[in-house]
Parts: sequence; structure tokens; C-alpha cells
Amino acid sequence: MASATTHDERRTMAVAVKGPLFAPLLLVRYLAPRLASFLAMLPLLAPAITEPAGAAALAPYKDALFAYPAVLYEAAGGDFKVVEYSKERDLRERDEVDERRVFPQYVSLYPKRLQDDRTLRLDRSAIHYIAVGDPGPSTRVAVIYLHGRGGNRHQGANDWMFGGNFNRIKNLMARNGGLYLSPDFSDFDKKGTREIKALMEMVDEKAPNARIILACGSMGGLLCWNLAKDRKASGLIDGMMLLGSVNDEAFLYSDAFRNPRKRFPIYLGHGTFDPYIPWKSQETFFKKIRRASPGYPIKLVLFDSGSHGTPIRMTDWRLILNWMLSVRR
Repeated sequence: MASATTHDERRTMAVAVKGPLFAPLLLVRYLAPRLASFLAMLPLLAPAITEPAGAAALAPYKDALFAYPAVLYEAAGGDFKVVEYSKERDLRERDEVDERRVFPQYVSLYPKRLQDDRTLRLDRSAIHYIAVGDPGPSTRVAVIYLHGRGGNRHQGANDWMFGGNFNRIKNLMARNGGLYLSPDFSDFDKKGTREIKALMEMVDEKAPNARIILACGSMGGLLCWNLAKDRKASGLIDGMMLLGSVNDEAFLYSDAFRNPRKRFPIYLGHGTFDPYIPWKSQETFFKKIRRASPGYPIKLVLFDSGSHGTPIRMTDWRLILNWMLSVRR
């Protein structure tokens, strides 16, 4: 059940609605907890993010469990949305052990039979990564998850944490002729960028028909933006997901942004209560992209009252990936 709005929450809401995109959000934040049970009875009033027509690249998998509970506000033609998040419902009632183990109905261990710990040998180093699936000519899509500071390759392969959402992406790839990779890397700078670029090149060589999607958690976004600004690496990117991550305004001057044939879709998922990377920076970046190129394929989803890890837990992988695949036909 929703608790009464605290003084701190009211203060946060007052800050949140200063921007032009958020003018109606204050009222929504007051009303949403009181309308929760009503909205649960009327799912058509919460349309999530509409899946593009003809974008059935990835078949459904546990969609009802992972669908967004409600969309509280939208703007920019539907490309900016505020999604309802409840810590009580979406974390405590979803996890058997808070933030450590989700309830079993969210998980299928089917991908385990396709999962392996592998190594890519380079000239002077090696990349250790966990893979679900084998890259080949029939591989349709490859998702590479880059962890944040303090993480490792095992984070992106953990079936039970983050509400089972990593298990879902593993299942989506395993059941749809895809490939999922969760690598280690040396740093968030030049060396790490070279390593992930080499991993992408390996995927492109072995699976030339695969669309490569980068999913960047927190500081892993530093690597993703480095790759997006790299003339060769950016040509391998078919989509980029920033999950509670950073942005890079230098991207606006890159070949990938300026050349319409090289543009790839970008998803920004962020919690409005993120204590490390303020959501405002992503809103500003979203608006700058739209001003510089009004038709650029970019979406911003804010998880209302969500924290730093909320986008990893709550992002609807299938919905976003199918949108990206529809853009990069």
C-alpha cells in the first residue's frame, strides 16, 4: 500500500517539475499512489511504451511479469515517458530476498545449457566474458552488457538479482537465435574501450548478420560513448541502452551522429531518485539531441522515485530491443 507523502518527497517533486517537460508531474505524483489500485484494474490506461508495428523480432517471454506497471506522463511524441515505480511492489514484493534473489516465477534456467565462460585472446591481453549462445551466420541480434564500477562479468549473468531482469535478457537471446555477452574489461578508459571494440569485431566477424546492441550500466556508459565516437566501432553499433548511466555531449559532433546512415537508436533509462547520476542530466541530453536533430531515434524513460539500479531492474528489454531492431532494419 502507498504511504503518505513525506516532506522530503514533496520537496523532491517540487524540484522535479521545474523543467517544461515536467509541468504536470507534480499533480501526477500526488495522485498516483491514490490511484494505484484503480490503475491496476484498468491496464489500458497504462499503455507502457507502444511496440512498433511489425517489430516482432523477439518473441514474447514473461511479458506480463516484466511489463511497465503504468505510464504516469509522456511527451515528445511518446519518446519521453515517466514510468511508475514502487519500491514496495517492484522490489520487496518481487524479491524473495531483497536485492539478492527474485521469486522463482521470474526466472527460467533454460539459458544455462547455452551459457559458457569464455576468453578472447588479444595481442597483449585477454578478455574474459560470459556468453549465452554461439555467434554464427544465423545469429540475429547480439546484446553486450557493460557493467559499472565495482561490477564484473558475473553481474550481467546473474539470474536472480535485479528482479530477474538479466535472466530475462538471457532467455530472450537464447529463445530468439540471439547472443548475449557479459565481459570483464581492464578499465573505463582507452584500454577498456579497445577490449570491447575487439569483442564487437569478433562478433561481427563470426555473426555478420547480427545487430549489435550495447547495454551500458552506470559507468559502463563511459565505454559505450567512447565506442560511439570511434569511427570504426560506431559502424558496428545498431543500438545503445544507457541504464542509470552517463551521457557525452561530444557525441553530437561524432560521425555516428552527423551521418544519417550511421545513426543508431539510443535508450536512456534513469531513476528520478538516483543519488549518483542526476536524472536532470539525461533530460538535458535528450533535449539537446532532439534540438540538434529532431528526428533522431532516442527515447528517455524515467522511473518515478527509482534509484541508481532501478533501470536495470525495470527496463523492458523486449520492448526496447524490438524498437531498436525496427529502426535498424
